[in-house]
Order: sequence, then structure tokens, then C-alpha cells
Amino acid sequence: MRTIRSVAELRRALAEARGPDRHIGLVPTMGYLHQGHMALVEDSQARCDATVVSIFVNPTQFGPKEDLTTYPRDFPRDEQLCQEAGVDVLFAPEVRDVYPPQFDTFVEPGAPAQPLCGPFRPGHFRGVATVVCKLFNMVQPDVAFFGQKDLQQCAVVRRMTFDLNLPIDIVTVPTVREPDGLAMSSRNRYLSAPERKRALAISRGLLAAETAFLEGERDPARLLSLVRPPLEALDELQYLEIVDAETLKPATNPLSRPVAICAAGYLGSTRLIDNVMLDPDAARR
Repeated sequence: MRTIRSVAELRRALAEARGPDRHIGLVPTMGYLHQGHMALVEDSQARCDATVVSIFVNPTQFGPKEDLTTYPRDFPRDEQLCQEAGVDVLFAPEVRDVYPPQFDTFVEPGAPAQPLCGPFRPGHFRGVATVVCKLFNMVQPDVAFFGQKDLQQCAVVRRMTFDLNLPIDIVTVPTVREPDGLAMSSRNRYLSAPERKRALAISRGLLAAETAFLEGERDPARLLSLVRPPLEALDELQYLEIVDAETLKPATNPLSRPVAICAAGYLGSTRLIDNVMLDPDAARR
């Protein structure tokens, strides 16, 4: 594995990996890697000839009162995990290389950035779209891999990639969960032991609705009524919605297209998000 800091060195390294019928995969991360990230790496390795993992804590996607300065970081551990996983290139640029002095060009996302997290994190998806677009230009991958837990991020990136004619396939990999059901997240480390126990309310509610859906329930209001009671364990519920899995628009009743039940809330000062995907066609098979 090569650990690379500069864009120039990255391009030289990847020039050697490119070629006819060869594919480069990119797994963009903010580091503090866990098994959810490793699932993205495994999917990339199964589909591509070379895998690049990027680690960059992107300042433009954090709000003024969010956790940029305290976001968990452990680069030596991340580097070891990537080495052991057989990653080809670990790309870890400095902030000054991604956002040089007088940087003043941003990608403004459209409709997928508006619902769900949008009202609660103004400017967040502008920062996400900008840094992902820059990483795409730096790495020039054939395929990029994102986790389903960040469903809205996936929708924003997919729309940006299509609208800007970027020649990259976007793959969404199913959420990886702890044995007790909690969605893996770098921010889980913030949770105290009592908060960690209460955090299970999110997955418990979502998975209860998923079970009802698989048993034939198609009324969005009834599905949400199964999720809401467990979420009373949260200190604050920001949203609980059923949306079209592609457009993120409110789901129709009865459910006839793939949808996602999405939730976000706080336990103490820690904000967690999660979702489950529901596909009527798959359920009938």
C-alpha cells in the first residue's frame, strides 16, 4: 500500500494502475475507520482492479457549532486497517491542498439536499458535494462507494455525478450494524454507556417497521407509528420520515416504489442518523 499526501504524487501512482479494462475504485472517508468503511473497501476490491481510500476531515461540511475540532481521528490505526485490508492507495491530503488560499468555488446541490438533514445542517451538503467533486477530480475513479447509512449524502452525490456528467458509477453499500443492531458510525464513540444503550431505540424502531413491511404493511402512517414509540428514548428527535429512495420526496400511500424510513436525533450532544430501505418489488419475490 502507498500512503500519499499530494495530488501530484497521487496522479503519478494511479497512472500506473490505469489501463484498458482496468477499473479504479474510490472509498471516500473522514477516517476513524470501522467495519462499515471496510465493507466499502471489500466491495471496491470485488469490483475494481485498484482501490483508493481517501481520508479527509472536510471542514466545509461542518457547521459553526458542530464537531470539526473534536471529530475522532486516529490516522496510524486507519493506515494499519487499510494496509491489512489490502488497499492499494491511501490518500490523505492536507486541508491547504484541498482548499488552497483564496479558494472560492463550490458545488451547490439541488433538491436532494433540501429535506431530512437539510434544514438542520445548512450548508452541509454544499460542503459534501464540493469535496466529493474535488476528490473525484483528484482520483478520477471509475467507481465510488458510499454507505447506505448516509442515504441523503448518496442521493446528493448521485445527482451531482449525473448532472455534471462525471464518468463515475456510484455504488451504495448496505449499512453495517453492530451485533445489537446499532448502525456503525465514527460518532458512536461519543456515546456514554447509558446513551449507547438508549441509541438502540433508533434501529429497534426502524427494524420493527421493516418487519411489518415484509409482512405486508404498505401504509406509511402505520409504519411510522411503529418507529415512533421507541424513539421517545432519544433526547431530541429531529425527523422521522418515509421518502422515495431515489428522489427523497415524501412517499406515496400505499407504498409502491422503493422507499426509505429515515430518522435523526440526539443522545446528549451526539447526533445519530439511520434508515432502512423498503422495496415492494423485492418483498414480493
